[in-house]
Amino acid sequence: MVVGSLQRDPDTSPGGAFPEPGNLTGENYGAINGSIDLLRGVVNSGIFTGGVILCTVIFGVLAGYALALIRFRGRGVVFGMMLLVQMIPFQLLLIPLYVMIVRDYRLGDTYIGMIAPFAINSTAVFIFRQYFLQLPSSLFEAARMDGAGELRILWTIALPMVRPALVTAVLVTFIGPWNEFLWPFLVTKDASMQPLAVSLANYISNISSATANPFGAILAGACVLAAPAIALFVAFQRYFVSTDVGSSVKG
Repeated sequence: MVVGSLQRDPDTSPGGAFPEPGNLTGENYGAINGSIDLLRGVVNSGIFTGGVILCTVIFGVLAGYALALIRFRGRGVVFGMMLLVQMIPFQLLLIPLYVMIVRDYRLGDTYIGMIAPFAINSTAVFIFRQYFLQLPSSLFEAARMDGAGELRILWTIALPMVRPALVTAVLVTFIGPWNEFLWPFLVTKDASMQPLAVSLANYISNISSATANPFGAILAGACVLAAPAIALFVAFQRYFVSTDVGSSVKG
């Protein structure tokens, strides 16, 4: 994909996967940037994804902590219903969500309208719950005996011990909204509000045929879309397998 985005003349043969110095150019990035404003698309995607991640972490931590460490009637039923939510395809919810967000709340062409349906992620809740269940219960019992409230226990004791879960939830959540096309496409009609994935789809459908090298420009946009996700996974992949629980309870 990177090599194709730098080719002056597209080469679809197997040899085209290898760069040829005489056929390399950066014009494809300039061509697509002139058509859809890559920077604006990246900013919109960043705001959309950042808002989803922020809501996911806040609500996921609170719900995961409650389901793991607070005993209340019906806790198992709530957890079971949360798992059942994962079985419902998002496409089945599109029509009622669209009616509620766009018609009733009038949040079309807004960041809140894009973020709201993804604010709570059941997968993140499950991740935090499983991490919280691994923590030694004696720590929380001692804190409660000292008079600490649940929010203070969560902030000062639980969160520092589940840092790998925080990073894992962020990485798992990031790729969804960053690549999300269908929902932002439905709720955003203004091109200045559309995330990069929607802008690229519009470019492929309406503009690419008029470009000198449409394949190179499309691949250039795909590289820009994929780069942040790849960088995050490369930088933080060790957190998927690491845990600080052991070191946090020594002594």
